[in-house]
Amino acid sequence: MEPGDVSYAADLEQGATQLGIELSETQQQQLLAYLALLNKWNKAYNLTAVRDPAEMVSRHLLDSLSVVPHAEQGGSRWLDVGSGGGMPGIPLAILFPKRSFTLLDSNGKKTRFLTQVKLELKLANVEVVHSRVEQFKPEQPYTDITSRAFSSLDDFAKWTRHLGDVETRWLAMKGVQPDDELQALPEDFQLEHCLVLKVPGCQGQRHLLILRRTS
Repeated sequence: MEPGDVSYAADLEQGATQLGIELSETQQQQLLAYLALLNKWNKAYNLTAVRDPAEMVSRHLLDSLSVVPHAEQGGSRWLDVGSGGGMPGIPLAILFPKRSFTLLDSNGKKTRFLTQVKLELKLANVEVVHSRVEQFKPEQPYTDITSRAFSSLDDFAKWTRHLGDVETRWLAMKGVQPDDELQALPEDFQLEHCLVLKVPGCQGQRHLLILRRTS
């Protein structure tokens, strides 16, 4: 697959338009270059179970971009926990070049891939950290903490509690609405919003849950 493949570019542009997102030419090129790297490295590094690049456009790029309207009001320092192949961290970093994004993963192969993406796409606003989330100790709290299919909401909240404060938003991307997980949230976390995400080309339910710490 070539990054400039016309069909992938058309699918990406059309999907972004459906999401209400206007991509600049540079952003579109970066997203397609990221797609090409994901496809190339996936063969050796097993970054995603999705093997078809056309499916990656909807399942990974557009799925990540679906949170952009809800990320607009976010802060300047973002953390993507269990970033894996870089979703949603890399697409968000491309869309918000003036914000800083830390991509955290405990898997060395995946952080090597993310470092390569940062270098090849020249993403100066991205930092890649190879660490377990419980052992990661940043100098200051993050304004926004994201996860995509990372863990239960309970574990997500417990493992990242020390990385934010009462000003922080926790944004968890989920499939079906996880009512059982919401009931098991730690006492110092509360649900602020449960938003249905409409992802072009994706079947099945998608939800974004925004959490806050109460103390």
